[in-house]
Amino acid sequence: MKQKTSFQKNVTVNIMIGLIAMCGMLGTAKSGSCSHAKARQRPHPRLHRVSIIEFGAVGDGVTLNTNAFRNAIDHIAAVNKGMGGGALLYIPAGLWLTGSFTLISHLTLWFHRDAILLGSTNSGDWPVVDPLPSYGRGRELPGRRHQSLIYGHNLTDVIITGENGTIEGQGNIWWGWFHNKSLNYTRPHLIEFINSTELVISNLTFLNSPFWNIHPVYCSKVIVQNLTIRAPYDSPNTDGIDPDSSNDVCIEDCYISTGDDLVAVKSGWDEYGISFARPSTNISIYRLRGETQSSGITIGSEMSGGVSDIYVEDLFVFNTKTAITIRTSPGRGGYVKNVCISNMSIRNITTAIWFNSQYGEHPDNQYNPKALPLIEKITIKNVVGDNIRVAGLLEGIQRADFLDICLYNVTLNANSAPPWHCSHVQGYSDLVFPPLCEPLREIILPEHFSDCYHFTPNY
Repeated sequence: MKQKTSFQKNVTVNIMIGLIAMCGMLGTAKSGSCSHAKARQRPHPRLHRVSIIEFGAVGDGVTLNTNAFRNAIDHIAAVNKGMGGGALLYIPAGLWLTGSFTLISHLTLWFHRDAILLGSTNSGDWPVVDPLPSYGRGRELPGRRHQSLIYGHNLTDVIITGENGTIEGQGNIWWGWFHNKSLNYTRPHLIEFINSTELVISNLTFLNSPFWNIHPVYCSKVIVQNLTIRAPYDSPNTDGIDPDSSNDVCIEDCYISTGDDLVAVKSGWDEYGISFARPSTNISIYRLRGETQSSGITIGSEMSGGVSDIYVEDLFVFNTKTAITIRTSPGRGGYVKNVCISNMSIRNITTAIWFNSQYGEHPDNQYNPKALPLIEKITIKNVVGDNIRVAGLLEGIQRADFLDICLYNVTLNANSAPPWHCSHVQGYSDLVFPPLCEPLREIILPEHFSDCYHFTPNY
């Protein structure tokens, strides 16, 4: 029998360690974790394993390795047809400069702890692709957009993981192009999956994305865990994780410090999102930590396909403009409903809770300003905040009040007067300090429990 190389032995050991760790978590399932999702999504052993160096890649930070990645994946696709079971592509220690490349199904991309994947600073190494149908155009410019560094479309069973290796977008050059208005197309993400399922992104560090870091769109059964995501505080639109028109997504144990939202749940933009009609639903977020000049948890502003059944638990957000944000606007249509945010600690925040109903960016002038969003059943409970300037700006829309807004056991050390500003909102509250504005002061009684999503008193 052919002897395994040292590389194969090392990867085998690493895979076994990873599987043992994941199985250990499966065996200790608890509330407030992605264990339920892991149980549906046990990792499959990869029967074929190759290293990127077998395809001519050079990890010197200078040699462009795009063709090596593409050739490796072409090789894996051919092998998968013959043997099944999927394959693992190993990225060893080194600086691996590359342009965009596309993954295939039944693939694990495994990073050594000292592996750094470097995005090329040549925009020509990032292909230009069509806009998403639920957006109708690039998010920041009309027309097309650059493909993400790591990209997948119509895939099943893909894992991007390892020993906390790094994906470095070298976004500074893209931010410069953005600021001096020399971009021809919308900037790329670091990872984007489209219309894919059974995805795991874990145990990695992401640095300096040109645009949003991780963008699963039209996806299902997604796990994102144990990530560190960083970009400068003033970097434009460097969102951490943006589930978009996706369902059954679980995010846990991530630290994010970027120039924009830590996590933003989206579902399409104005008339394009309304027409595409793919909601984001059943999304859970646990143990998120981070800081940003924007918002900790955001829903919208692109929410025209609908957002529902969002559960967020155990957050620590600090040095941030807003902790919790719902963004929408006349013309968005769609809905945001059945949202529960619980067990949150915030510190040094400009505005703790902001319902921004006039976030007026539109893709074009074809949107219908009479398409008003439905916002209802939003529960925020068990929140403690220190050094908060404004407790809340809760601004609904005239003729489309935000309904069943429930706040429970919320204590904010706010220093503005008045601490709350409310308009066109209706709901209930209890154990809130400083006292809420009048539309939300009605005490939560047992007959209101069904109006307050995921509400149980003294929980």
